[in-house]
Amino acid sequence: MKRSERYNDAEESFRLAFQGEQSKMWASIPGIVDSVNLDTQTLSVQPSIQGIVLDENSNATNVNLPLCVDVPIVWPRAGGFSLTFPIKQGDEVLLVFASRCIDSWWQNGGVGSQAELRMHDLSDGFAMLAPTSQPKKLVNVSGENVQLRTDSGTSYIEITPDGKINILTNSEVNIDANNINISSESLSVNSTSCSVQSSTVDINASSTVSIIAATAATIQAPTINLIGNVATSGGGLSIDGADYEQHRHSGVRSGGANSGPVV
Repeated sequence: MKRSERYNDAEESFRLAFQGEQSKMWASIPGIVDSVNLDTQTLSVQPSIQGIVLDENSNATNVNLPLCVDVPIVWPRAGGFSLTFPIKQGDEVLLVFASRCIDSWWQNGGVGSQAELRMHDLSDGFAMLAPTSQPKKLVNVSGENVQLRTDSGTSYIEITPDGKINILTNSEVNIDANNINISSESLSVNSTSCSVQSSTVDINASSTVSIIAATAATIQAPTINLIGNVATSGGGLSIDGADYEQHRHSGVRSGGANSGPVV
């Protein structure tokens, strides 16, 4: 159909006019992070979908859309808590464009007037840390549990539907706090090496404290106080290398004198 024939159709003319107006409105589009500014918490983002430019002969050419700059980052945030991510160049985001100019709000917050009367403009985008293309999709995503994880899935914090919390890493778990309180009906620690460094360590149990080691358990302190009955079983007891059950004393004599040191 010739263009002139479509112009003679009122419905088609309206449709073309609406399409022309729609082409100037921006709702959302995927983008790729070009740079990160954590001081202002904004990004420069290259839209991932190219635009189409027509020359004087109506020949179409695909061109990159302009870089979207000073795009506010949308962190998961509410009630005095925030979840942040180390955004890197090349990360994928979803650009969502406001229906009105956001300049005044971004500078001052609160409720205020519009700095300009633009609508659905490329200048008024927000960066949602959400979508990924197929080449960057996550692997081994759990279909049952909630996870805070690395993209590789080798480290994560996980909550299961029955309330269990799992932490997995092949690196380290560091806890730095003024006070750490653990309240549990049972506590099990399995480790090839365990070190506790503190000015004071208190272990209070309502029933029994058991220390089981395959080779040896060592307590080293200037003074060790044992309060209560002390019972040993399954082996001997030695003091400074002398067997408690089989040792002999020197300087033994009859009468009320004291014996000498242990032999």
